[in-house]
Amino acid sequence: MDGTTNMTVLSANNNTCHDNIDDFRNQVYSTVYSMISIVGFFGNGFVLYVLIKTYHDKSAFQVYMINLAVADLLCVCTLPLRVVYYAHKGIWFFGDFLCRLSTYALYVNLYCSIFFMTAMSFFRCVAIVFPVQNINLVTQKKARFVCVGIWIFVILASSPFLKSHSYKDDKNNTKCFEPPKDSQARNDILVLHYVSFFFGFIIPFVIIMVCYTMIILTLLKNSMKKNLSSRKKAIGMIIVVTAAFLISFMPYHIQRTIHLHFLHNETQPCDSVLRMQKSVVITLSLAASNCCFDPLLYFFSGGNFRRRLSTFRKNSLSSMTYVPKKKPSLPEKGEEICDE
Repeated sequence: MDGTTNMTVLSANNNTCHDNIDDFRNQVYSTVYSMISIVGFFGNGFVLYVLIKTYHDKSAFQVYMINLAVADLLCVCTLPLRVVYYAHKGIWFFGDFLCRLSTYALYVNLYCSIFFMTAMSFFRCVAIVFPVQNINLVTQKKARFVCVGIWIFVILASSPFLKSHSYKDDKNNTKCFEPPKDSQARNDILVLHYVSFFFGFIIPFVIIMVCYTMIILTLLKNSMKKNLSSRKKAIGMIIVVTAAFLISFMPYHIQRTIHLHFLHNETQPCDSVLRMQKSVVITLSLAASNCCFDPLLYFFSGGNFRRRLSTFRKNSLSSMTYVPKKKPSLPEKGEEICDE
């Protein structure tokens, strides 16, 4: 009797623990994903509309910005499914295919954003540090080629995440976005995590830091030759991009490493499980919120997007046809790239 009573109490405590975790997770996720869906859709939609309407003002960085906005919008379109799932206390209504697609879309957006930011940082570094060569390296044609390569690589490399299927729990409710139950699946995910962590985060992060270090050193060396406002724009852009990268992606990848190892121990006390789940909710929300940060990156990356917005507003008000500008000289083109 005593053994049965203890097992009953333990089971009740476990159920209470899981209920507390689920309540916290469902409430936070449904609220956060709702906000990200609205802000991300209108923010990226507006940026994409302005960039397309001013496409005559050609720039290699415009290509990266358009692709980044498209990646964000594709991810944002799947977030309402997550909102419904968590608003209905973790019950999935949309079938196995959309469950896999929603998981897949989040990771495609995550790593497309990282690689597009890395490519923009690299070519911005080339434009500032090696201005003579940028006329050959920083072109629309090369930017399109790089973007196509990024899409193909991320789409193929993220395909293992399509294995995250829906399943039935003990109450016959359909679940999605949940960690796997069996140890073999957890081991497979752990291996996949370390591959994506190294190639999808560590290497891009190192490239970005090296590029921005070179940019800062070049700006400091040429401080007497550069306009003060241009230097402030460049440094401000570096700060914003780096901060967004660290806030959105670093906490998520570090916490995901800890969480995957944590799942291998199934005898954790309730308070530890609750703390871990809270950290999962916070860091995954930060990672998904890069859809909202990217429009800010477009705006604060320099005067170019603000100039596009001003041009778009003037053209909309006056309904005047566009008169092509004179092709800029090499110094002008280099300065424009620095501001973007």
